[in-house]
Amino acid sequence: MDIPSPKDCINLLKKVGCSEDVIKHSMLVRDIAVEIARCAKANAKLVEAGALLHDIGRSKTHGIMHGVEGAKIAKKLGLPQEIVNIIEHHLGAGISFEEAEKLGLPPKDYTPKTLEEKIVAHADNLTEGNRKQTIKEAVEKEIKRGKMDLAEKMLKLHKELSDKCGTDLDKIRID
Repeated sequence: MDIPSPKDCINLLKKVGCSEDVIKHSMLVRDIAVEIARCAKANAKLVEAGALLHDIGRSKTHGIMHGVEGAKIAKKLGLPQEIVNIIEHHLGAGISFEEAEKLGLPPKDYTPKTLEEKIVAHADNLTEGNRKQTIKEAVEKEIKRGKMDLAEKMLKLHKELSDKCGTDLDKIRID
């Protein structure tokens, strides 16, 4: 299957039962991710579809398993493996094999590997519900939750992608 169009992605989210809030959030993640993809010279079409579909698993659960469930849904729908991987690897700034076991996820590495996977994961980090947030806000939230490792991973990913773009991602504007 080819990479679905944005309209097809929205229709898939509705078809599987995602709420309007999840769809709005996914559209904001898409807007941020596409801007990062453009400046990072990534595959913007793949990033757009992956960002729109990253939370498709929220049609089944809003817990940490939504990445795993989303990947299962994407496979059943016959979506390209690159999109399945974006969905499965978008949680936080990546979940290692060891962390996955502690969290009760199926044992594997959920760290984003490709540039497109990293972009979608980080665009998701830069959203809080339906608003864009700075990396500082995102990191402070995780520190307050006692998630120091996640905060550090988010900062590292922010720096990597900012360096790739040649500008701090907090300065990227979305319309």
